[in-house]
Amino acid sequence: MRENKFIKIKIKKVVIDIIMLKQILKFKKMEYMTYKREPAKRDPDERVFANRNLRLEKINWFGFDMDYTLAMYKSPAFENLQFNLTVKRLVEIGYPKEFLSFQYDPIFPTRGLWFDFVYGNLLKVDEFGHILRGMHGLCWLSANEIEELYPNKFLNLNEQRVYVLNTLFNLSETHLVAQIIDYFDNKSEYKQNPEKTGVRNGDLNMSYKSIFQDIRKAVDYVHLQGSLKDIVVKNFDEYVERDERVGKMLSALKENGKKTFLLTNSEYGYTNGLMTQLLGEKWTSFFDITVVDARKPYWFAEGSVFREVNTQTGSLQIGVRNGPLSSEHVYSGGNCESFRKLVKCRGRDVLYVGDHIFGDVLKSKKSRGWRTFLVVPELVNELNVWTKGRHLFEKMEKIESSLAEAYMTLDGTTKNKPETTYLIQKLKETTKDMDAEYGVFGSLFRLGTCQTFFASQVERFADIYASSCVNLLYYPTFYFFRSPMTLMSHELTVDHSSILHHSGAKGFYHQDTLGEKVRGWNRGKSLTKSTTFCHEDDDEEFPSSPSSTDREQCDDEKSDNSINEEVDGTDKNLTENDLINKDIVSKPGIQIDNL
Repeated sequence: MRENKFIKIKIKKVVIDIIMLKQILKFKKMEYMTYKREPAKRDPDERVFANRNLRLEKINWFGFDMDYTLAMYKSPAFENLQFNLTVKRLVEIGYPKEFLSFQYDPIFPTRGLWFDFVYGNLLKVDEFGHILRGMHGLCWLSANEIEELYPNKFLNLNEQRVYVLNTLFNLSETHLVAQIIDYFDNKSEYKQNPEKTGVRNGDLNMSYKSIFQDIRKAVDYVHLQGSLKDIVVKNFDEYVERDERVGKMLSALKENGKKTFLLTNSEYGYTNGLMTQLLGEKWTSFFDITVVDARKPYWFAEGSVFREVNTQTGSLQIGVRNGPLSSEHVYSGGNCESFRKLVKCRGRDVLYVGDHIFGDVLKSKKSRGWRTFLVVPELVNELNVWTKGRHLFEKMEKIESSLAEAYMTLDGTTKNKPETTYLIQKLKETTKDMDAEYGVFGSLFRLGTCQTFFASQVERFADIYASSCVNLLYYPTFYFFRSPMTLMSHELTVDHSSILHHSGAKGFYHQDTLGEKVRGWNRGKSLTKSTTFCHEDDDEEFPSSPSSTDREQCDDEKSDNSINEEVDGTDKNLTENDLINKDIVSKPGIQIDNL
């Protein structure tokens, strides 16, 4: 009996061992399959795209704008509301009642257009200021008309005659400007003046500039004194996306040890109205610091002082806040330098997320060295056309390739110009077809093979960009965003296997590559430090600057006056577009014909 019992126990153990072995083998097989499996790719509309390398693990503070960033307005419902209220205001101040029949068309406007208020034209320009397309009222300008008004088909932003329609709030305004100019140009009692700078009716003269100024004042009235904000708060679901991912994203950041802050130009009442419905009654708990009435972009320069907001009444508390900023309070105004000292953060410790290329991204990057995340909601449509319109892009590439081949074998002795009229015509037609897929004014980022002014601003000042701020939710907080390698024209067009004949600039030619000589030079100098590569270095953007401690100490010793002179240096009465002019350096470029 005892032996039988012992045998049974042995058998039981063997069975258990076999079961465990099977489980281990099954696990190993699953592990192997997981390892061999290709990593899943993110959906394009959930991706964040990088212009510059950025390690999220090095970011301590995540800052957010509210409008069109955390609170994403529904399009075209919100633009329709702005449009109708602005038209109503213009009629109230004396413009014709026929304006009330105007309707907003979401396929018309594109962000980033320039409005020349001298001639009343909407212009789509490239990064150098060369005019790609132009429209007066609701009529396209021909190539000859553009050349007549703009010699060399070029307009300098520094001429103080341009208003850049850069923001999402400008979309409805863009279409309204075009409709109003078209109305006066086609009304029988109004005639365009000889200078083409406005219209007249008998002794009554109206310049396009004065019309645009009235529209701008009406837009400002609607936003600051009108009923727009009350309507949005009362009808939240009609005008604002109720996205649960916003709260999840903010919570995930805090759970991973990151600090967050809200920095918005909206006043407390409106901010509280939207954020309460978006994040709940305790919405301020999602942020370590909350700042309203910021007055960006001036907040990044001299700004104002921090004052505490009475959250019961919305009024400001008496006195100036000098102590540390608390998550339990809401603050009004302030400035970036005070913020930096109070929270003890450096520029590269902060990632600021916003939709305004100038107020949120350009100034925070140039003035304070903050890392920047630009929200571009139109990116969803841009990617949709990019994927579905593949045949048009491929057709354009083939035409471009054929044009290149037509000139490829020609040299200085060639007398006859190749016949390319047909190819150029096909290129123009394809460009128009492709542009129409995006809307009346085409893509936000390009016209055919040419990048727009807006695209150049995104590349220059946005470290990363995406269609929504919630796309951060799809990345771990230690993620390393790496920008694609940027190749210059000689690198793109010359194959590595090409044989060089060295017929030019012979004095600069080295028979062999210099790697061994340079390594020998380094060894001969007995250098104590190896070469720094900024994408691997701790201080990615400052490989040759002083240590972080030294730099922070130097920053603390700067006076407020010196900071203002260095950062701003502008008249406080200058408009946003005047400030943009200071940030744009006109560059020589290839002249682009109107397509």
